[in-house]
Amino acid sequence: MANFTGAITKIASVDLFGRDDHTSEWKTGTFVGRPFYLDYDRAFLLIADAWKQEANGIPQGSFLLAYYENEQAVSETLLLRVLRPTRLPTDNDITSSMIEYFKDDLRTTGQDSQLDTFTRYEFSFSGLECRILGTFYKNSKDVTTFGADVENFYSAHHYSVIKPSNDVLEAIVNFRESEVTGKPTDIQIARVRYSSSRRFQQVNEDVPVYVSPNDFLGKRTALFGMTRTGKSNTVKKIIQATVRVSQQSQYELPRTTDRNLEENLEPFAEDNIPKYPAGQIIFDINGEYANPNIQDEGTAIFELYQGITTRFSTIEKDGFKVMKENFYTNILHGFELVKSFLAEDTADYVKSFLSVDLTEPSPDDYSAMTRYERKCVAYLCCLHRAGFVAPENFKVRFTAAKQLNSMVWPNQTIDPKQGISLDQATQWFETIWENYTDTYFTTYQQQRGHEWADEDLKAILVFLTRKTRPTARATITGYRKLNSIAELHTRTVDRPFDDEIIESLRRGKIVIVDLSQGNPEIQRLYSEKICQRIFDNSMKRFINNDPNNFVQFYFEEAHNLFPKKENSDLSQIYNRIAKEGAKLNLGLLYATQEVSSISSNILKNTQNWFIAHLNNEDETREIKKYYDFADFTDGLVRFSANSDKGFVRMKTYSNPYVVPVQIDRFPENRD
Repeated sequence: MANFTGAITKIASVDLFGRDDHTSEWKTGTFVGRPFYLDYDRAFLLIADAWKQEANGIPQGSFLLAYYENEQAVSETLLLRVLRPTRLPTDNDITSSMIEYFKDDLRTTGQDSQLDTFTRYEFSFSGLECRILGTFYKNSKDVTTFGADVENFYSAHHYSVIKPSNDVLEAIVNFRESEVTGKPTDIQIARVRYSSSRRFQQVNEDVPVYVSPNDFLGKRTALFGMTRTGKSNTVKKIIQATVRVSQQSQYELPRTTDRNLEENLEPFAEDNIPKYPAGQIIFDINGEYANPNIQDEGTAIFELYQGITTRFSTIEKDGFKVMKENFYTNILHGFELVKSFLAEDTADYVKSFLSVDLTEPSPDDYSAMTRYERKCVAYLCCLHRAGFVAPENFKVRFTAAKQLNSMVWPNQTIDPKQGISLDQATQWFETIWENYTDTYFTTYQQQRGHEWADEDLKAILVFLTRKTRPTARATITGYRKLNSIAELHTRTVDRPFDDEIIESLRRGKIVIVDLSQGNPEIQRLYSEKICQRIFDNSMKRFINNDPNNFVQFYFEEAHNLFPKKENSDLSQIYNRIAKEGAKLNLGLLYATQEVSSISSNILKNTQNWFIAHLNNEDETREIKKYYDFADFTDGLVRFSANSDKGFVRMKTYSNPYVVPVQIDRFPENRD
């Protein structure tokens, strides 16, 4: 991946309007034809076989330039994209003549052609339909500018159409932000590629395509294509580009803002270099980023960037930090996982359980603290029943009346305030709920004006005892619903793993979350929890007027994690990152082969697009809705996932049109 610096002068110096002083011919490429019809959207060209041969072919999707030629000087050119052949007004006569020659079995091609010179000349012409992408022109400061439409057009016969030379094509495909130039931070990511067949293209010099890492920082990026079409390779190139530009940042993210330095809130310093190092987090469903694999030949992301990469896994293995939670010592973090796991459960008692507030009140409020202690211990009893192994010698404490203790242990003097085991605490709460109709509780309510157990505690007791009422039988699933996530618990971790992830990202490191081992539900839980924590942390910093560095999210096989197209819940974390992430400097990159399954709210907020081979029209119909990808959808289905690996149609945030490219191999030293 070469730096863009060496190409700035070259591209900026290209004259899109250069003409030969002696012949008045355009010096920007090879003549290929003339329009016979022109409007604001389409151009229909007359082309000849000889012109196409001279230009080394005119592939579908290729760029052409249409120049206005008249005595009046006009410093503008129309940018065209080749779409498909079109009929000429004379085609009926030509077709009739061809059929007559074929009937007579005359040779019409090759050196032995029996056609006369004039007929061969007539037969060599054909029509070509092109889309007009916009206009290059000189502004009042004599700077080349691009407008994505046609302000005015003249009679079609005034125009000449050329296929741009390599230098001019390089300027066209790298044009961005209203001028033919680049920044020192721009990086080569690909080469121009027009078609699957490359008989002509393989003899031409490659035309490099550059991207600005700033197009991806804090933006949403989509990579669509079938398996083995090069999506992961593209992701790795973007990660590599982000590391390079991040390493040029000159500041560390402050923990608190100096209120006298408002510039701390600006995301970029000079030359579009991010002020603070960008953090990157990769949700690795297939394990290809976190583990060595054959296709990377010893150059996987974690190997290339060992000094700045931390790997997390759901299981304990060498080189990874375990991604589990101590549900007993980190109650709120554990309860968030429980709520995520049960979020789609529609049972009323589950909804009541999930609405419980386990936030610690002020220590000065004795009554609130008493209720809080009971709720927490009762919740821990649910975990205990569900098979969450507590730390060794783990004790719980809460305030309880002697009369209630005697109700549980008639012949013993056990005081929960002094510390009891989880078995004893579970027995205590189960006995209390079974006897909740006792006169003690009715008298308590009459004297205090409220029940002994508030709604939160009752919801937990129902969940613990599996009884919806004290006198009912244990008929509901209750705490057993948590059995399948007991594997997320560890009794040895003291610090929440998501806190460590956030700290690494704020320091501009790479975090790889290995989700390759575990069922899809566990993958979803971890992904949502981590994303929510990062989002909440960024929002808190934003509200407190503290600066946020860029944090980039990467999702492979995004259709396994993202909300489905029909899901209208905009409060889901992925939708929130897509819609609100820009102001928080949160970038989102997702890769999938199922375009039609992705929520439209995410697609509508996507700025960068990389489209590879798709195998059915359901997916291409979705692609047609965005930018000018409709020009390419037929080819996306037709091309091969194997031979055309890395062949994508790319639209970046600052580039005004789609460019067909061949993505470079990762890493840069591979052929």
